[in-house]
Amino acid sequence: MSQLPGGETPDHTHRRGSLTDRIQHGLQDFFSAALPLDSARIRARLQYNPSSLICVCLPVLFHVSVMRKRKGSADRDSSFTANVTLLDGSSDLKHCHKKTDSASDPGGSGTAMGRRYRRGGLIWRLRRILIWVLGIYIAVPVIIKVCPSIQAKLVFLNFVRVPYFIDLKRPQDQGLNHTRNFYLQPEEGINIGVWHTVPSVMWREAQAKDAIWYEKSFQSSHPVILYLHGNAGTRGGDHRVQLYKVFSSLGYHVVTFDYRGWGDSEGSPSEKGMTSDALLLYQWIKQRIGQKPLYIWGHSLGTGVATNLVRRLCDRGTPPDALILESPFTNIREEAKSHPFSMVYRYLPGFDWFFLDSITANDIRFASDENVNHISCPVLILHAEDDTVVPFQLGKKLYDLAAQSKSLNGHKVQFIPFPSSLGYRHKFIYKSPQLPHILSDFLNAPHPHV
Repeated sequence: MSQLPGGETPDHTHRRGSLTDRIQHGLQDFFSAALPLDSARIRARLQYNPSSLICVCLPVLFHVSVMRKRKGSADRDSSFTANVTLLDGSSDLKHCHKKTDSASDPGGSGTAMGRRYRRGGLIWRLRRILIWVLGIYIAVPVIIKVCPSIQAKLVFLNFVRVPYFIDLKRPQDQGLNHTRNFYLQPEEGINIGVWHTVPSVMWREAQAKDAIWYEKSFQSSHPVILYLHGNAGTRGGDHRVQLYKVFSSLGYHVVTFDYRGWGDSEGSPSEKGMTSDALLLYQWIKQRIGQKPLYIWGHSLGTGVATNLVRRLCDRGTPPDALILESPFTNIREEAKSHPFSMVYRYLPGFDWFFLDSITANDIRFASDENVNHISCPVLILHAEDDTVVPFQLGKKLYDLAAQSKSLNGHKVQFIPFPSSLGYRHKFIYKSPQLPHILSDFLNAPHPHV
């Protein structure tokens, strides 16, 4: 048998031609039925070139599959329209349509069911959270009423020690390198921590000095301020340290301490114990300074301790030279009712019974509004209008009561407000550049360092 160029025989060529013809005729019939194409152009393209089948078939098959999908979608839409028309006339057909529709489109119903499931799960979780919040809201006043000691801890907050990790035995770590730390014993088995900061004009001389030198420093002409801090924190709190520095720079000795139960002081806090500790410090200072001026400065909860102390001193006939109250309140019940923490319960029926009576049950009163009727020394009240812890109106109310007090007749009673624009809030009055002038005017004396 003769061969053609390329090694093919006539028989192979005939078979190849026959196969090509069959493919061409098949594609022509297919394209004539499926696509609006010119079969003659396709035949010409395929003639004697079988490899071009791939180039033609792939795009054509893709086009055909797309057209079939579109046709199927149109059929489903028309079927859906027909079913809706039937639904208007027959409830039985409606039931059948639901079954058919769910069977023909399981993906759509599954998606709807998934959405309903997720929505139901979210609602259930929100309901559980609401139940827990409501349960806690109801449980808190009940627990406080059953255990009044919890309310006492919330008043004192002595367990909140900020800043943390400071060594109260080393006041120099807080920038007070002219301060001595020591301990006094108001009762057997109870030691309270005390700081004594000398005037800044003596700081160089105070370096590396012992207790004897610090006690002898009281013999100088500089007056003394006994500072009574508020709840929470320790005598090493930052805003307190900054105020000590202001006093020291103005030429005052500053003596401050932690009440029993605060900081590194031993014992448990109570109003009676805090007042006893303050009285001990006052007497300790008075023994060392003789007739030099001694002023009492109280801040926040310390104003309640200060008025308790001064009332006791005035009852004995030994009032201090002046009483200065920073951010004071009238009494602990009114302060507790005005405190931001009580906001969520303030309008709860029985609020007084649940919360305020629990404070009284712990023998905590701090009744400064009563104490001012027994005080007979000059009184200065400082309060920032933007104070959110002790509302400004409580300080103003205390001033109004003090101004009407018979025991304060003939004594200076002064109220200094600080506008909200200054941003001093509850504990930053020490930043006021006017503070030295306010003290000088009130005490009727120039500052000792001048």
